[in-house]
Order: sequence, then structure tokens, then C-alpha cells
Amino acid sequence: MKQNIGRGEFSQFPNLSQTSCQEDDVSPYVQHLNALYSDFESRFEDILTMPLEN
Repeated sequence: MKQNIGRGEFSQFPNLSQTSCQEDDVSPYVQHLNALYSDFESRFEDILTMPLEN
């Protein structure tokens, strides 16, 4: 989703796809998504490294 928004592809957001956004308008949102991803990655690091059992 972050990469799509960064490219100006808003298929996940129908209302946004009807508008014309400049790269400067979208950049803060991409940065926020990067920060969220990093936060989730560090917060749930122990869960991501848990071995999966069948």
C-alpha cells in the first residue's frame, strides 16, 4: 500500500483516486506509513520470530 501511495496509485482508496494529488501532498503520508511499519516491526519482533507449529 505504501509503495502504491508513493507512486500516486490510489486503487485502495476510491475517493483519493478521483482527485489529483501532487507528490508533495502524498509524501507525509508515505513517511507516516514508514514510521508505522517500523513501529509494528519492533513492537511485534518476538511474534515475527516465533516458530510456527503444524
